[in-house]
Amino acid sequence: RMVAAVLAGLSLLSLLTCGYLAWGSRRGGAEEAPGNPLGEEPAAGTPHSQPHIIFILADDQGFRDVGYHGSEIRTPTLDKLAAEGVKLENYYVQPMCTPSRSQLITGKYQIHTGLQHSIIRPTQPNCLPLDNVTLPQKLKEVGYSTHMVGKWHLGFYRRECMPTQRGFDSFFGSLLGSGDYYTHFKCDSPGICGYDLYENDNAAWDHDNGIYSTQMYTQKVQQILASHNPRKPIFLYIAYQAVHSPLQAPGRYFEHYRSINNINRRRYAAMLACLDEAINNVTLALRKYGYYENSIIIYSSDNGGQPMAGGSNWPLRGSKGTYWEGGIRAVGFVHSPLLKNKGSVCKELVHITDWFPTLITLAEGQIDEDIQLDGYDVWETISEGRRSPRVDILHNIDPIYTKAKNGSWAAGYGIWNTAIQSAIRVNHWKLLTGNPGYSDWVPPQAFSNAGPNRWHNERVSWSAGKTVWLFNITADPYERVDLSARHPEVVKQLLRRLSQFNKTAVPVRYPPKDPRSNPKLNGGVWGPWFKEDEKKKKPDKHKGANKQKKNKNKKKAN
Repeated sequence: RMVAAVLAGLSLLSLLTCGYLAWGSRRGGAEEAPGNPLGEEPAAGTPHSQPHIIFILADDQGFRDVGYHGSEIRTPTLDKLAAEGVKLENYYVQPMCTPSRSQLITGKYQIHTGLQHSIIRPTQPNCLPLDNVTLPQKLKEVGYSTHMVGKWHLGFYRRECMPTQRGFDSFFGSLLGSGDYYTHFKCDSPGICGYDLYENDNAAWDHDNGIYSTQMYTQKVQQILASHNPRKPIFLYIAYQAVHSPLQAPGRYFEHYRSINNINRRRYAAMLACLDEAINNVTLALRKYGYYENSIIIYSSDNGGQPMAGGSNWPLRGSKGTYWEGGIRAVGFVHSPLLKNKGSVCKELVHITDWFPTLITLAEGQIDEDIQLDGYDVWETISEGRRSPRVDILHNIDPIYTKAKNGSWAAGYGIWNTAIQSAIRVNHWKLLTGNPGYSDWVPPQAFSNAGPNRWHNERVSWSAGKTVWLFNITADPYERVDLSARHPEVVKQLLRRLSQFNKTAVPVRYPPKDPRSNPKLNGGVWGPWFKEDEKKKKPDKHKGANKQKKNKNKKKAN
């Protein structure tokens, strides 16, 4: 009788989910961009068979923070583009900036690049390992012009780590994970502060006119599109800083949101309104300069929202930085005249690593057999509604993050040490071990008053020392019913799969901070500081163990 009741509960949850998503998608195309109908594209001659690829990555946008997911924040451009394209409603990214960006650009899980712990810090001598071939490098091989505008956050301690050395013909943006939207200044800690706006390999002092970064990046995109020949294929990676903290926006975008009492939510809403307008301007430029008809526009958030910084993932559980669905399930869609099933919703499993093989194949490029990818070509899944080739996602295994004090091999049935923070999805099942992070559900009411308010949050009380969770995500996308005690055989199966993945992991790259990174030693600018000749002259500068580890990584990286 109990099993029947639980199944009934799960099917009710499933109905609620489908109802929620269906309601969200019905709402999708309702709002047009006010007074800004997208203009007609001028004839630009015969389009090249290789499509123009425009990848737009938003920063820290919550799952609920788009009009078609029921947000009170208006996003008419995103709603319209998604409604006319394909909405990805079973789409996953990583819980933080560096991990998502590294997986997008390599098609590999973090355990296969050594970036499985946290993010790359400004003062760390670390970057995306140089032996990893990148998406822009592969696109350049087949004749694409490749341009990046926005946030890099994949390391810069050596010149070879810079975007222009990793496949981009041009780069305009920031190297760090965050900074002031107007001054482009960032302090990593007291006294360790510097300027962070680059054009290619140099600080872009000339371009610093106090323009808000979302608008400045959009202007740069417009310039690139105006000066490029639309008959030649272009890859444009636009990684906006918005809506990541610090919460800053030009005054006029607050107009519609004065009624939001919570100051963080109000600022966040203004930032998102500005971002939505920016994406409208990018789309208009694609039409104006003759790219649109042969273009593929992909929109994605890099991770879940941060409620304390105004973001909402409701009705999902958890937030940015966690392996609950609120940290990793993202807003995403594809908009393109080349799609076969326009105006549809894709509920097949898609992950951020899938863009690498998907886009290279669309670009008529070759994927070398010796590159062991974790991504799949999902174009037919998205464009034609076919089944996804993907049946599982390794959300991550972080061997450094072992904060679950009660974790043990015994709790993992001798298969896995549950002190380790890890998460995996196989078909409908999702397993989490260790400490998955902040686990509240934060409903919209939590943003109803002036200060951060946790009274409205649904706090979770589980038995002390718990280190394993199992959910049927298809039936229970909000992770309310833990099934680990009820299905030990499924838990064991997923722990074995984790163990198999772990055998293929490379060592974690997370070096200690290097004092030479201080911008004061580099003309007040954050930028490359590590020089090869210094390493040769002073081999004993680093401590023995650290040196050994670094050399091991160097061999791998070069």
